[in-house]
Amino acid sequence: MAQKPNGDCRCNKGFADSYMLLNPEDAHFFDLFRVLVSRNIGHRKFVDSHAEGAYEGSFRHRWLIFVSVVLQKFLLLVAKPLALFGSFVEFLVNLYFLNGGFIMIAVNFLTGHLVVPDRNAPNYLSCIGNLDARIKLDAIKRDDCRYYVSLAMMASKASYENAAYLRALVKTQWKMEFVGFFDCWNDFQGKATTQVLILLDKNEEQDTYVVAFRGTEPFDADAWCTDLDISWYGIPGVGKMHGGFMKALGLQKNVGWPKEIQRDENLPPLAYYVIRDILRKGLSENPNAKFIITGHSLGGALAILYPTIMFLHNEKLLLERCEGIYTFGQPRVGDGAYADFMKQKLRENSIRYCRFVYCNDIVPRLPYDDKDLLFKHFGVCLFFNRRYELR
Repeated sequence: MAQKPNGDCRCNKGFADSYMLLNPEDAHFFDLFRVLVSRNIGHRKFVDSHAEGAYEGSFRHRWLIFVSVVLQKFLLLVAKPLALFGSFVEFLVNLYFLNGGFIMIAVNFLTGHLVVPDRNAPNYLSCIGNLDARIKLDAIKRDDCRYYVSLAMMASKASYENAAYLRALVKTQWKMEFVGFFDCWNDFQGKATTQVLILLDKNEEQDTYVVAFRGTEPFDADAWCTDLDISWYGIPGVGKMHGGFMKALGLQKNVGWPKEIQRDENLPPLAYYVIRDILRKGLSENPNAKFIITGHSLGGALAILYPTIMFLHNEKLLLERCEGIYTFGQPRVGDGAYADFMKQKLRENSIRYCRFVYCNDIVPRLPYDDKDLLFKHFGVCLFFNRRYELR
């Protein structure tokens, strides 16, 4: 089971001017149902709000809080068996493909040639990878406006795989430089929950760093809890931002988003800071280099939150060299004020931002956008129907 996320209650939240945080592990049966009958949300033990005892909500808002917490409690309850089941399914699928089918599994076993999947091997694929086994980049030239979109899409898909697979894919198939694959720390969950792929596409005219955040894995209860959470922090001058996504990106207890940090190199890195340091170094050494940011699902949310912190820190070098942000199946990450802030900053810095949405994908519709919740989408949306026709 995931570690208890309610450390928020014991942390100084001075970096935020307001907040509403849900702590599902503190939600008991009767307290959960009281939230449906009492308008005073702040009196609930599992709700940590900016104004204790005075934070009220409509019935629909309280119902959405109830649903969010119940679903998170269920996911936390089944986290371990769900992960074990996912690992078992993944192992069986790899066993099937690596041996060439069920008949060959039996033949290879009897002849002593059975290929046993190794989760850290270059030929081991995740469930996502087995559903979509494409590895070749589309034959689009670099001067084509669709090139970065194509590269972003494939990098987002690839980010679900292990480091050995990614190294081989990037170097052998894509003929690019593998910068690294990072398992990043979540200060609130007390473990590494965020994965990031960084590669370098070298070209005579311009080198391009690609930063791809891994998205929601099918059997990862922690990631689904993050998607279903409707907690938020209000950041002065920016707006209200999704709490779970901020934590996954590298928000720190008590201090929020300091511009510079001191961190033990033996500990897993924080996603925002390790990416920033790599880009700072790479871009400062190569005046012609730029970078793009991408991600699918949860990874898409982290991809658009990343420049938000760059804006807060006024990272001039990075802002000047950011070629674009491309997200796929991205959930909402902030309120209307946040959307206005981002639209203005993206325009001022000439940063392209596109969201790709496929048909009835539920994740881009989370958290809900209505009068009772504050989360809003912004930017250009490219919607594809079930026939993959652009609307």
